[in-house]
Amino acid sequence: MGEFVDVGGTGFWVEQRGRGPDVLLIAGLGDSAEVWQAQLDGLADRYRVTAFDNRGVGRTPMPEGGVTVPMMADDAAGVLRALGVPAAHVAGFSGGSVIAQELALGRPEVVRSLVLVSTWARPDPYFLVMTRFWRWMVAEAPDPREALEAFYLWIYTRRAHADGTVDRLVEEVLAFPHQQAVEDFQRQLDAFRTHETLDRLGEIRAPTLVLAGEQDLAAPPHLGRVAAEAIPGAGFEVLPGEAHQPFQEVPEMFNDRVDAFWRQVEAHRGGTG
Repeated sequence: MGEFVDVGGTGFWVEQRGRGPDVLLIAGLGDSAEVWQAQLDGLADRYRVTAFDNRGVGRTPMPEGGVTVPMMADDAAGVLRALGVPAAHVAGFSGGSVIAQELALGRPEVVRSLVLVSTWARPDPYFLVMTRFWRWMVAEAPDPREALEAFYLWIYTRRAHADGTVDRLVEEVLAFPHQQAVEDFQRQLDAFRTHETLDRLGEIRAPTLVLAGEQDLAAPPHLGRVAAEAIPGAGFEVLPGEAHQPFQEVPEMFNDRVDAFWRQVEAHRGGTG
């Protein structure tokens, strides 16, 4: 069961599970904390896992005037502070990975390590046109179901569309009682779609792992590779056969991979005092 925590006068909805080293999960465009359910459940035996609703998603309100990525990075740091967590292993996917990059750049003391899933550091022309289409697609779609079904063509594998996974996810989103307004989706998208970090990523000192889905249409592997190559010492891996949200489609494999990375970071920290 989650709770609201106060961050600068705004109530942020937070879900937290487990005991152990702290992990902060940062969701992407349009996704509430529930998107991380398989990690909240599957990693809680080894970590204290925290996920939260970004501004304008789920139960956390969108401020007047919209949001920026640095604002959302400050929010993530504020959530940790409100929970009394001095530092955490930070994992973000898609738009959340851009927030995570900004958090590692602006508040390095709170980031023990960094996992960037389906990430980018500088949008390319395809990305800009695709996201501009998303912006008007959600407003012009005949109804929310049609908007989700269209959007998910970029997000999930053909396998997930064929085996009923996407149908199930669509039903879950439509049944969710805290629907995101179209305007809030657009405001969040506006913050993500043109944000750039590439020229600053060399400043990141946290141990970093970048994961890309081989079949990701929204943030294909070459965008993640560029980000990884700009971060000193970062690892880069392509997940064969996977798309934009592997932590949902293949959660056991994803959880095992990030667990191995975090254990390596913890062991190194222990070995160096």
